[in-house]
Amino acid sequence: MAIGDGAPRLARRVERQFWRQVRAGLSPGEAASAVGVSQGMVQRWFRDGGGVPTVSLAEPSGRFLSLEDREEIAIGIAAGETDAQIARRIERSPATISRELARNCPRYPDGRLYRSRYRAHSAQRKAEERARRPKVAKLVIHQRLREFVQDKLECEEHWSPEQIAARLPIEFPDDEEMRICHETIYQAIYVQGRGGLRRELARCLRTGRAIRKPRRRTAERRGRIKDMVLISERPAEIEDRAVPGHWEGDLLVGKDNGSAIGTLVERTTRFTLLLHLDDQTAATVRDAIEAAITTLPTALRRSLTWDQGRELAAHVELRLATDLEVYFCDPHSPWQRGTNENTNGLLRQYFPKGTDLSAHSRERLAEVAAGLNGRPRKTLGWRTPFEAFSELLQSA
Repeated sequence: MAIGDGAPRLARRVERQFWRQVRAGLSPGEAASAVGVSQGMVQRWFRDGGGVPTVSLAEPSGRFLSLEDREEIAIGIAAGETDAQIARRIERSPATISRELARNCPRYPDGRLYRSRYRAHSAQRKAEERARRPKVAKLVIHQRLREFVQDKLECEEHWSPEQIAARLPIEFPDDEEMRICHETIYQAIYVQGRGGLRRELARCLRTGRAIRKPRRRTAERRGRIKDMVLISERPAEIEDRAVPGHWEGDLLVGKDNGSAIGTLVERTTRFTLLLHLDDQTAATVRDAIEAAITTLPTALRRSLTWDQGRELAAHVELRLATDLEVYFCDPHSPWQRGTNENTNGLLRQYFPKGTDLSAHSRERLAEVAAGLNGRPRKTLGWRTPFEAFSELLQSA
């Protein structure tokens, strides 16, 4: 029987082992099987924590008694050992054993300890509950900080918790109370009872989920395109982002692959252009890229990296019309255009999967691009892509 199916309350070490397995890349189901817990128990952990571990994943300090120590104490009591004998055997102070028994043994009416009723697992559970001592969350105490975080989560630009946390020292340089870790913001949303933030604010996160889920790998299947120049032939200056004007591109696809939006991201500044597409044919995609990219100075249109999608089959004509060198990623290697992949993930907050993307006008795409380019980025020292790209335009 898996632990959790009518079994006693789990020791926290089992929960800790489960979360370590998830962190290592196992699915929740695989991790549950590995540590021997039921799916019902796993669902409860995810529900209570919103996908965030509610136990520390670090090994307990040797300063405190472990479950193994407490089991040795129970064995010693059953063998009739004194506190001093048990202490010598597990290399602890006799006073530690005395305090442990005083806390966890019932007593006779005359006050004497009922030593034979000591239970190691019960004592371990009580010790873990005492050690938790949850503090009041910072967002509960500081109303001004809580209002700032909520406003940025709900604003049109949909700031992420990391962007909010990093921007606070810039917005309030002299107010040390206006500081918070982005993980604290996530936990205030995800973890029940640990908060200060409304659970429904999860819809403002990029994923829109109220629970964290393990990442899943996806693969791409593409046909062969004539005269492709593979990414292995791309100059080193593009890889290190030292020279601006190199772009990554892709299609954001709608319901049943029936509609799409083109995305172009400049690698150095993360500046994003969105392309309105009537269809996904190679000619339409070529014309849309050409119309967008030729509005820029020559110095800011050097190359374009794309996956092996048939929508860019007209890459030769695109290169002749724009002077863009076009490179194609290897099959099943979306990380080779990671900047664009990340941007597409951000865009799904505005254009959810399974929706008809043809419903969005050119004006709407321009609004979304402006919002995305107005969000501060960690990789830019918390400047916005618009600020970084504007500097390039002035010097071009």
